[in-house]
Amino acid sequence: MNSINSITNELLGIVSDWKGSFKGAFNIRQDGECAGRFSSPNIKIETKKDLPGIDIRVAPNTKGEYVYIPACVTKGGIDDLVYNDFFIGEGSDIVIVAGCGVHTESDSEARHNGVHRFFIGENARVRYEEKHIGTGNGSGDKVIDPVTDIFMEKNSYLEMETSQIGGVSRSIRNTKAKCAEGAKLVIKERILTEFDQVAETNFQVELNGENSGADIISRSVARDNSRQNYVSTIIGNAPCTGHSECDAIIDKNALVDATPRLFARNSDASLIHEAAIGKIAGEQILKLRTLGLTEEEAENKIVEGFLA
Repeated sequence: MNSINSITNELLGIVSDWKGSFKGAFNIRQDGECAGRFSSPNIKIETKKDLPGIDIRVAPNTKGEYVYIPACVTKGGIDDLVYNDFFIGEGSDIVIVAGCGVHTESDSEARHNGVHRFFIGENARVRYEEKHIGTGNGSGDKVIDPVTDIFMEKNSYLEMETSQIGGVSRSIRNTKAKCAEGAKLVIKERILTEFDQVAETNFQVELNGENSGADIISRSVARDNSRQNYVSTIIGNAPCTGHSECDAIIDKNALVDATPRLFARNSDASLIHEAAIGKIAGEQILKLRTLGLTEEEAENKIVEGFLA
């Protein structure tokens, strides 16, 4: 049994025990099919009628509940496409934990594409956590292409923490957001590419309401012959604050392109961007080697801390 299958079975065992005490809802997707589902009185998960995927509806003023929606592709030859819509009721405060694993032991590609839309009600707060990973010894590519569209109502808050933690051959991550008055969006991205892997990230945030704000932070490491391309665009259409930061470490023959873009379309829009790309400092490696680490171990420790 491959590692992705093991993870799926472990999750099914865990959530089976949760049903008596777990506060929230979950949906587990494996190879394009539902492998387990549970709804709570406040969070309903339903199969879409017109597209593959689910609708997650959170009742107004739901507090302290969790939504788990992992998806797994366990073998090559599968091209999984899913559409998930989140309807977050006003005044809610919840945590959503997502993630995708793709696995192949053959020369056939394993692919998962998730199209997520968030409709976040007035005064609602959401923390969203997402991890992507590719596994398997097959020569087939492991591909994950997430698309995220976010619609934030007045005084809502969304914090997204996403990571691509290794093994993904190719990925294109597209995220768009529109923020109303007082809405705050925080995005923290972590990406690691190695060998000949390719990763592309595109952020576009429209700050449409007074006192809306966005903070986009990306940290990435590109090793070997891998390539990364990062574009972040913040558009200030009202008195607002926006900040974009991209820090990248490159090693060997890796390539990183970073393009932060700002458009101020209101005289009271305050927008800032930062970008830094470079290799690991030699003195950092030297310091760790004096503590008994090899050069490779020292580099791994630095990368681990950088992506933490």
